[in-house]
Amino acid sequence: MRASAVPDLFFPSPTISAFDLGPLTIRFYALCILAGIVAGTWLTARRLRERGGTTAQTLDIVMWAVPFGIVGGRLYHVITDNQLYFGPGKDPWGALRIWEGGLGIWGAVALGLVGAAVGARRAGVSFTAFADAAAPGLLIAQALGRWGNWFNNELYGGPTNLPWKLQIHKMNPVTGQALLTPEGTPEVLGYFQPTFLYESLWCLAVAALLIILDRRFLLGAGAVFALYIVFYTAGRFGFELMRSDYANTMLGLRVNTWVAGLLLVSGLALFQTLKARPRSRVLTTKPGPSHPPPVREEEPT
Repeated sequence: MRASAVPDLFFPSPTISAFDLGPLTIRFYALCILAGIVAGTWLTARRLRERGGTTAQTLDIVMWAVPFGIVGGRLYHVITDNQLYFGPGKDPWGALRIWEGGLGIWGAVALGLVGAAVGARRAGVSFTAFADAAAPGLLIAQALGRWGNWFNNELYGGPTNLPWKLQIHKMNPVTGQALLTPEGTPEVLGYFQPTFLYESLWCLAVAALLIILDRRFLLGAGAVFALYIVFYTAGRFGFELMRSDYANTMLGLRVNTWVAGLLLVSGLALFQTLKARPRSRVLTTKPGPSHPPPVREEEPT
């Protein structure tokens, strides 16, 4: 009796990245980003309450941080991959079509922190308290957002024959659907390392680790966010080395690899500086007009 052939295992990718809802085109990339924002905000609100803050304060700050972060992420992407939008035969208006994908996490976090600082000041919340509370939630948001790359058939590593290899299709960026072969089947580009999945799982693991460390140790104000920088960039450095999709390079390495390495060193230095400080708490800084100073309860005598 002949043994049946072992099926070729692979991790499939969607053949559509968008769908129409009436006159609107809904991109799965945008839905993944939105899901990440919702989940990250929920966890941040819960952690800020543990530090003496309120859910309302979290929402007030997030309302500033998210738009700043989206603009920053898009600016970083357009600047570092400007050849996609500018030059002969390119469509510069594509730089504004954020729903088609393309957010650089470095720009998103950098400008998002600026928005958070503005929001924290207006809400009367210590910026370091919010940053420490938000660090695991930010990782959750990144983990969910990475699945938008799965729908877009992007962010993959080198070719591989591993059982969990990722099937990538040739996609039409305008229609959001896979291109078809003459036989009418979705055209497969190849099978690659699923680096988007590796990064998503890494973000979830680091989020859990930060929550555990924050509960078990009295980490100084800002130190939790510093550890976010350290752990995330350590993983991202490795994932960038694995990627094979096109990217601009500098001295033989992808630009994002250099950024991850520099931020890793900076994060380590920042953690060493902050770890011995008192733990971050929500202390009133300079409340805005809609946020009067909190009333402190007197301890019983």
